[in-house]
Amino acid sequence: MTDRTRRGALAGAGAVAAAALAGCIGAVVPGGDEEGDPKPIDRTGEGRVTVAVGADAGFAFAPANLVVDAGTTVVWEWTGAGGVHNVIDRGGAFESELTSEGGHTFEHAFADPGVFEYVCTPHQTRGMEGTVEVVEVVE
Repeated sequence: MTDRTRRGALAGAGAVAAAALAGCIGAVVPGGDEEGDPKPIDRTGEGRVTVAVGADAGFAFAPANLVVDAGTTVVWEWTGAGGVHNVIDRGGAFESELTSEGGHTFEHAFADPGVFEYVCTPHQTRGMEGTVEVVEVVE
């Protein structure tokens, strides 16, 4: 391959890479927003909701973001994937122990409205976090 052909190939590859990158900026994830955050799942009307701990190859909560009524109990259930996990509210409202045991559960009853952000501390740098938005029951 001559220098001239090589330069042309590299320039073309660079243009394709730049176009691909440009297409990713501001992309909307299905069911999410421009930041790529998953859309909250509406579980209002349910008294008990389960969240998988160690989903998506072991480093996610599923569903990660919920909307529930005040009075709902959220149960986090370990899948056994991804190693040791915990569930800790950033505001201090709840905290589970660290475990890797599949089938282990931790639960918290949400009495008052508010937004509760939680993480798995060993994997928060990998994006293992979620929210529970608690809304007042409308009668």
